[in-house]
Amino acid sequence: MTTPNKTPPGADPKQLERTGTVREIGSQAVWSLSSCKPGFGVDQLRDDNLETYWQSDGSQPHLVNIQFRRKTTVKTLCIYADYKSDESYTPSKISVRVGNNFHNLQEIRQLELVEPSGWIHVPLTDTHKKPIRTFMIQIAVLANHQNGRDTHMRQIKVYTPVEESSVGKFPRCTTIDFMMYRSIR
Repeated sequence: MTTPNKTPPGADPKQLERTGTVREIGSQAVWSLSSCKPGFGVDQLRDDNLETYWQSDGSQPHLVNIQFRRKTTVKTLCIYADYKSDESYTPSKISVRVGNNFHNLQEIRQLELVEPSGWIHVPLTDTHKKPIRTFMIQIAVLANHQNGRDTHMRQIKVYTPVEESSVGKFPRCTTIDFMMYRSIR
């Protein structure tokens, strides 16, 4: 059982992107859920709005499946949870699994969350501390606070490391204006 890497309460993972070391790749994946209430599904989970959320509708474990078309390097998973707003709907125990498909998923992290408020940064690394390469990530909510039945997750972000240029070393682009022009097409 591990505890997630805590950032200061409310720390936005977009700060990671601004460093130029990682890039959000959730839009490259196919997302599916074990269940959801109408109007509280994947669209709300990925809309960059902390006021909206996915709400499960069924028995536990509640699952979020993130599938990539090709084997993808993943460094960090960021989950936004807010105990003050969601109370018994807030996850208290989460399992993160990776694999090639539904049939060979392996748990790489199990997290105990105690009244989380803000972004939870979960490093996805192998035994050598290198980012994992996978076709699929599954987030399983195993338990909620106060023995709640359904769960709320407000946002999930998936980050890959930015590869160094093979042409030459360039300074990191950290402003939005520079980032727009940092690659040659």
